[in-house]
Amino acid sequence: MKKIFTLITVAFLATAVSAQSTWTVDKAHSQVKFSITHLAVSDVDGKFKDFDATIVAAKPDFSDAKYTFSAKTATVDTDNERRDGHLKGAEFFDVEKFPTLNFVSTSVKPNGTNKYKVTGNLTLHGVTKPVTLDVVYRGTITNPMTKGPDAGFKITGTIKRSDFGFGSKYGSPMLSDEVELVANGEFMKQ
Repeated sequence: MKKIFTLITVAFLATAVSAQSTWTVDKAHSQVKFSITHLAVSDVDGKFKDFDATIVAAKPDFSDAKYTFSAKTATVDTDNERRDGHLKGAEFFDVEKFPTLNFVSTSVKPNGTNKYKVTGNLTLHGVTKPVTLDVVYRGTITNPMTKGPDAGFKITGTIKRSDFGFGSKYGSPMLSDEVELVANGEFMKQ
């Protein structure tokens, strides 16, 4: 009887330790933005209006998290209709051929208190390349409206558009090769 009790206890603890939680992005309180330098003198900012993101983690500090993200490329918005139309064309996002961009994490490494280096595969313009992003976990609170837990994250990084064959006709200094990414996300536990 003692052996059975021990086995049940071990199985229960193993299940409890490995239980993962899924967190989904609260789109009303999140943004995904980018910035690129134009003519080497001015930064042009943009964002995606339609995106989705999920975090799956077993540990409360998200040190074992798996991040997934997608954005509908046709929702790119730089506050300039003409430029947005150009960005949706074949030279840039080519939204007809590549309607989404995607990121799936492959590893998470600590980089200070509540800070992580998250490496994953970014698919943009039909090309998939590994990228590393900086993630700051801002904490978890009880949302006063929903009464459920919400977690906050800031994600930053820089990619090279040349790695993705993105706007290759426009070299520096017309457009910088480096594109800065900034995402601020509020996630709700499911």
